Amino acid sequence: QVQLVESGGHLVQAGGSLRLSCAASGSRFSINAMGWYRQVPGKQRELVAAIISGGSTNYADSVKGRFTISRDNADNTVYLQMNSLKPEDTAVYYCNAVGRMRTLLGTTQHFDSWGQGTQVTVSS
Repeated sequence: QVQLVESGGHLVQAGGSLRLSCAASGSRFSINAMGWYRQVPGKQRELVAAIISGGSTNYADSVKGRFTISRDNADNTVYLQMNSLKPEDTAVYYCNAVGRMRTLLGTTQHFDSWGQGTQVTVSS
């Protein structure tokens, strides 16, 4: 299995910045895409930003121009730089990775892994 560990969530004032990190670990895997989602109580989890192996990125309209997703392929780590934070950005942020992994039988299979979540709170 591929494990994801997030870090960087914190309490910050509106207008401030935070950088989230997510490191993937495991054995014999390759990642096709990584992304950040967020969720607030009572609402569905929503995509914030994603980056595929070729480097193409996709952002939710609400964060375009403020958030930047990047990836270190060598370390299987994805980052989310969040600037000009707003109170409505308050949520639990989850890291996601999808790709292929080699099993003990020598076959390959798809994986879709999630991190445990990190809390981002933006005060007004």
